[in-house]
This record gives sequence, structure tokens and C-alpha cells, in this order.
Amino acid sequence: MNVVVCVKQIPDPSAAGRLEPNTHRLVRDGVDVVLDPGDEVAVEAALRVAEAAGAEVTVVSMGPERGIDAIRKALAMGAHRAVLVSDPRLAGSDALATSRVLAAAIARTGADVVVAGTESTDGYTGIVPAAIAELLDRPALTFATAITVDGNTVRIQRQTEVGHDLVEAPLPVVITVTGAANQPRYPSLRGIMAARAKPVDRPSLEDLGIDPDTVGPTAAAQLVVAVTPASERTAGEIVVDDGGGARRIVDYLAALKLI
Repeated sequence: MNVVVCVKQIPDPSAAGRLEPNTHRLVRDGVDVVLDPGDEVAVEAALRVAEAAGAEVTVVSMGPERGIDAIRKALAMGAHRAVLVSDPRLAGSDALATSRVLAAAIARTGADVVVAGTESTDGYTGIVPAAIAELLDRPALTFATAITVDGNTVRIQRQTEVGHDLVEAPLPVVITVTGAANQPRYPSLRGIMAARAKPVDRPSLEDLGIDPDTVGPTAAAQLVVAVTPASERTAGEIVVDDGGGARRIVDYLAALKLI
């Protein structure tokens, strides 16, 4: 069984993000970048599936060349090999173009199980994994908190607002995992050293059969035309209890129809 995990390098979410004034795209140059925290959970989930089946994990990513740092972390965690699709023509691609490139790269691996986070921390579209599943013509098992593979059948616990659903599908599948799925392992020193020797394939758009005219900003079907800052939070009302404080709070909650 072949297991693939999709990862992405993003600007450090603990720092304040900045937008380019003309394109309204997130500034990615000259800022600290990290492996998306949601993808760390996906890597851990993929490793557990592979370890249970005696399989290997391939990391697949699309992005600039320095995205290799995020890939190296996934390899240090225990993944076996990686694919990085890096081409200046990809800059500014929308979610659909990204899905097409990733799906083409995944198809070359012969993956039986594809694991991804539910959405990227810098984009939040949440549609790329489902689009990959559609492009590869396989079931999408989403919001998984637990994964088991029994022969040719995959079962997940799908997180819901009231608990979880039990969902199953035949291989091959695409699975998205939530932050509740696991606690990602820390790369060991041995794993960090070994990661540098693990193979990283770098296919071109032409290798993947992707028409360059279908990627990049000119092909994007989505365009951010304006950005409006969120309104600042106003100061709350301070109630000084002079004997009638409780009544004022009750009246305030009643006005909001909370009681």
C-alpha cells in the first residue's frame, strides 16, 4: 500500500501576516515560514496508517523552492520520500489550479491513501483535498479523527458537532484529518540527519502534463479585489455594583434575548 500526505509551507501563523498592496496576496518573501500545523497532524496520521500496514509515506507539496524546509520536517518525522512541484509560473494559482497540480503529482505515485489537513492555515478555502479526490475519481473521507485500514476498506471516525460518524469506503481514498486526530511526533536527531539523504523528486509542469496556461494568476477564477480591515473591538460596559448591579446585568442579558 502506498500512502501520500500533502503538505504546505506557510508564513508563521504566530506572526502578524501582511498582504501585498497590489495583489492582496499574503506576503511570503522575507518572513518566517513553517510547515502548516494542520499538515503536521496529517503527516502523523499518514505515518500511523503506513506503520500499521507496513507501507511507506511520500510527501507531496507545491510551492517555491524553499518549501523544501517543510518537506524536510515531514521527512524527519518519518516519511520516506517527497515530491516538490516548484515553478515560478505557479505563483498566484487559485485552489483549483493547485488541486490539479497536486492531483497530477499524486497520480504518479500510485497512492492508495492520500492524507491532508482539512484546510491550510494561510488560505482557509478547505476545497483542495475534495477537489483532489474528484480529479483522481476516488472517495473523500473528511474531518477524520481516527483512521483504520482493513484489507481494501478504510474506516474513519468523522468529527461532527455532536460526536462522530463512522464512515467507510474502498481503497483508494482521500482523507482529511482534524486537529483532534493526534499529537504529531517530534523529529528525532537521527530523523533530522536522515531526512537530508531521502530522495526528493522535482517534476516540472510538463512532466505532470499540466498546461502552463491553466495555472498562475492569469488563469485564476478567484480574484481578491479589495481588503477591508476588521472593525476594532469596542470597550465593554463596566457595571459598578452599588446595590443594583445584578439587576443591570439581568436587564442587559434580557435586551440581548439571552435570557
